[in-house]
Amino acid sequence: MDNDYFSIDAILAENQKIQCTFKVDIPDMGHLGGGSDRDIKALAKVPVPIWLAYIILYSDWADFTIPAPFGPRVRNALKAEPRSVKLSGLVGAGGLWYGFGKMIMDILGDEQAEQMSDVLTKTFRGRLLEVIDQAQHFAALGPSGGGGPSGDTAQSFREGLDGTERELFALAQESTKRSKRWHEGNDKARR
Repeated sequence: MDNDYFSIDAILAENQKIQCTFKVDIPDMGHLGGGSDRDIKALAKVPVPIWLAYIILYSDWADFTIPAPFGPRVRNALKAEPRSVKLSGLVGAGGLWYGFGKMIMDILGDEQAEQMSDVLTKTFRGRLLEVIDQAQHFAALGPSGGGGPSGDTAQSFREGLDGTERELFALAQESTKRSKRWHEGNDKARR
């Protein structure tokens, strides 16, 4: 996902909220927290969209905590088995976990950003083969679909795909269908 101004994925990822703990009083901005207070007081914890958090954090008015979708619990689950985690359920707005992670990475210090990059990369690599494999499998089955004993596990995995993974799934599925049509067309021409 790129940070293109007109990219819907970038807009959705930037609209995710992160918890900011304010270091100073901010007058007349209490509405940011959704409460009825007029001002934001020092030490107040307010969920702020990431596009606004950039300004607040770089102005050194607040600190933030890494959101739960990238916290230790999720990281440990991803280290154990990346395919078992439903990434789409970790963040809203179409399940753009990788995009949100990239946005968080941009505001972290070098060491933490490197760790976040490592988590995102290892997760993507750990899930990519399964995404492609399932896309090819379901493209080969045709419109009838299919079930089977492993169908529940496969369906659960597909439901947990991040938006980026869903795009790759669709591309791989379409590629497999086109390859199959091309191969079948060549077989008929040889006969």
